[in-house]
Amino acid sequence: MVAEIMTEYPTYYHLLADLHRRKKPRTYVEIGVHEGHSLGLVGADTRVVGIDPEPKITTELPRSVTIVANTSDAYFASPEGAAPFGDDPIDLAFIDGMHHVEFALRDFINIERLSSPDSTILVHDCVPIDEETASRERSTVIWSGDIWKLIPFLRQHRPDLAITVHEVEPTGLAEITNLDPSSTVLADRYDELVDELIAMRFEDRPHAS
Repeated sequence: MVAEIMTEYPTYYHLLADLHRRKKPRTYVEIGVHEGHSLGLVGADTRVVGIDPEPKITTELPRSVTIVANTSDAYFASPEGAAPFGDDPIDLAFIDGMHHVEFALRDFINIERLSSPDSTILVHDCVPIDEETASRERSTVIWSGDIWKLIPFLRQHRPDLAITVHEVEPTGLAEITNLDPSSTVLADRYDELVDELIAMRFEDRPHAS
């Protein structure tokens, strides 16, 4: 599917808030909660799991929020992560964890299998500012890492997905729908595909990817 480029929101926080208002998800998973500011945008009726190995929550959160102080890999491999909301799928998820694309790919695989065709997965840091801030090694205050690679990669290997890229400050956010929880395309070839991802160069990225 052809991806759509949107720029109507000034920052990714504005976009997140609007998505929560419009979608009213029953369940929400956030990977990389940091201080909890984006978790504070969640509706009172949404059940939430926030995952971060070192959460530093400074925001008062609704009682429906559960913070898991662990890596996303370890969480999804645990009994709790195998069914975070019992029989209910993940309606909305936000991937904002490690800024290395192989971690984001694993998070996408793990979340999609626990979602439904009507769910939405959001990926932060997918619109790079420049090569330095989009490198795998951090040397700047604003650092998106090489997450940008995930979008052209998914367009190539999962053309069934619907991807909208929002060019919001500071480093963009992708909205991915038309999910297929039964798909094993990415998981079956993970090691091979990661080698392909790591080899992608900044200068070879597609325009507005």
